[in-house]
Amino acid sequence: MTPSTLRPGMAYLLMGLALLLTALVYWPGLGGGWLFDDFPNIVDNTALHIQHFNVPDLIGAALSSPSSEFKRPLSTLTFAINYLLTGLDPYWMKLTNVVIHLLNGLCVFFLARQLLLLPLHAGGAWEGVEPRGKTSPLRTPSLQSRKGDYRQEGIVAALIAAGWMLLPINITAVLYVVQRMESLANLFVLLGLIGYVAGRMRMLSGRTGGFALSCVSLIAGTGIGALAKETAVMLPLYAALIEWVMFRGCHATKPGTDRRILGLFTVILFLPLALGLAWQIPKVLNPADWATRDFTLGERLLSEARIVLDYMMWTFLPTPHALSFYHDNFTISQNLLHPWTTLPSVLGILALLVGAIALRKRLPLVSLGLLLFFGCHLLTGTILPLELIYEHRNYFASFGLLLAVVPLLAAPRTADGEAWSLRGVPKHLPGSLPRYVLLAGLLLFWTAQTATTAMAWSNPVSLAQDLASRAPNSPRAQYSLGRTYIIYSHYDPSSVFTHMVYAPLERAAKLPDSTILPEQALIFFNARMHRPIKETWWDSMIAKLRKRDAGVEDVSSLAALTKCQIEGNCHLSKQHVVQAFLAALSHPHRSPRLLASYSDYAWNVLDDKTLGLRMAEAAAHAAPNEPNYRITLVRMLIVLGKNKQARQALQQLRTLNYGGRLDGSIATLKSLLNSR
Repeated sequence: MTPSTLRPGMAYLLMGLALLLTALVYWPGLGGGWLFDDFPNIVDNTALHIQHFNVPDLIGAALSSPSSEFKRPLSTLTFAINYLLTGLDPYWMKLTNVVIHLLNGLCVFFLARQLLLLPLHAGGAWEGVEPRGKTSPLRTPSLQSRKGDYRQEGIVAALIAAGWMLLPINITAVLYVVQRMESLANLFVLLGLIGYVAGRMRMLSGRTGGFALSCVSLIAGTGIGALAKETAVMLPLYAALIEWVMFRGCHATKPGTDRRILGLFTVILFLPLALGLAWQIPKVLNPADWATRDFTLGERLLSEARIVLDYMMWTFLPTPHALSFYHDNFTISQNLLHPWTTLPSVLGILALLVGAIALRKRLPLVSLGLLLFFGCHLLTGTILPLELIYEHRNYFASFGLLLAVVPLLAAPRTADGEAWSLRGVPKHLPGSLPRYVLLAGLLLFWTAQTATTAMAWSNPVSLAQDLASRAPNSPRAQYSLGRTYIIYSHYDPSSVFTHMVYAPLERAAKLPDSTILPEQALIFFNARMHRPIKETWWDSMIAKLRKRDAGVEDVSSLAALTKCQIEGNCHLSKQHVVQAFLAALSHPHRSPRLLASYSDYAWNVLDDKTLGLRMAEAAAHAAPNEPNYRITLVRMLIVLGKNKQARQALQQLRTLNYGGRLDGSIATLKSLLNSR
């Protein structure tokens, strides 16, 4: 293939076909249901289920996410709008996610094309070519005449975007509804990077407005993206890596570093980084922040070394058992030699980082791609006490890996046998045919894997069975299978699913490090079915709660049993439930939701108003910015005739009434208080 044989629109045609293929591959998955964190964030989040398009309801919905203390209001607001338009139908939620994914694919195409075109536009600007006054090397005839290269780089960019959209590792960021948070945040990250690179090109060409465009792109992209998910705060780091590898701080008209760029990154990267570390390090060193985890800070860092290298393998050559969604059975690294793969993983990451730095000038695309991959995992794969593994954390990171590899495989040869001068591609490469075959094979493999997985996602039962078979030793996978059978049994003794419930749940309960979710599901199911509840289920639940601090899933389990008993659907032993709550509360670190759930149980089931009020006060004190706990507290005080305290609590509630989101609740409480 030569420059003359390439048509100008070929890259756009290829990109259009890639978008269509991606939509077709994901289409079966739209028919699936809810999964895992979809339930607390969307299905059970009643504040999100708005009925009217008005400011108070929208603000209340936007600030209702339980996933983060920052609430991720932009993502949650889109869920609320989906609900307002189409109700609680996962099809339309998933379709929205696919549209966002396709938009991200377009952004990946334009960003990759910009990066591939940089040497054709501005190679002289940082390769030692003397600037000629106000005239930039950008405008030299020799560079402008290489139109064939422009088209070729568009095709390579389309291949990068196609591969990225079809990567199996990215499927959870699309079909797992709640992870719209990740894909939406990265939409603004990609737009910010496109704007930054465009601004830098304007600066180097001597045109006005370039620096302003770069600043606005980074600030707006970070600010808006962070409203979708906190991972968008990594945008300035990605831009800094692009600057360091590709632009090298180059000034348009004189040698040396452009001080404006240095000042920009000082303000938007280095100062926020210092402030963020000053804020987070005391929390990270606080044992209370690790109380609900079964690993320490040191164990997390060692484990993540293995996990990050696994992510690289899962990106290029994923297997069904690798991409199992549930990874709660991962073996934690206790030291450098246990398991033995820990030390080689640490050394491997160090070698890759050293290689990326060493290749900055010779193979800048490889260097940049690796640095973007590792940079993406700095937030979620280092010191924060997050769960260890999630596949959607590679949504942006996988772009870095493809940027490093695809141009090497896709670079064609000219008539004289040399590869075209794609930035980061050596002049002399092995034969083009083997490279093309390998790239085509990878694209076909990724497409087939994603299509097969999307088919499994098309039905909740098939998905649960598929994920349980992929991760037979995962407590969450086995619990999810049992829970799905419960849902489809409709509590009908004659249902084919009824007898299938017990095996996966009892298997999950016995697996190491499982939460009390399996026991809670077994107790809940038999209570609803009016069947005897095994004493061993209660014993196992209480023993687990005594052993360690109650995690999010444990608290959710107790809250579900409480709700079931209050609604009259479950007739449970009060003694056993109280023992379970007391076991959970026996640890020094008690979550506000645990306190609120016990308050609910004491007030409504035990009819112990004093205990219920005391727990409600503790919950409101532990989470002073959560209005639901304070609303419950005001109601209790009014019922008990403590009007003075109720007025004080109501006044505190008013301070949380941002944008009128609590107007309805406050008016109801005020009316109730006045009537008393």
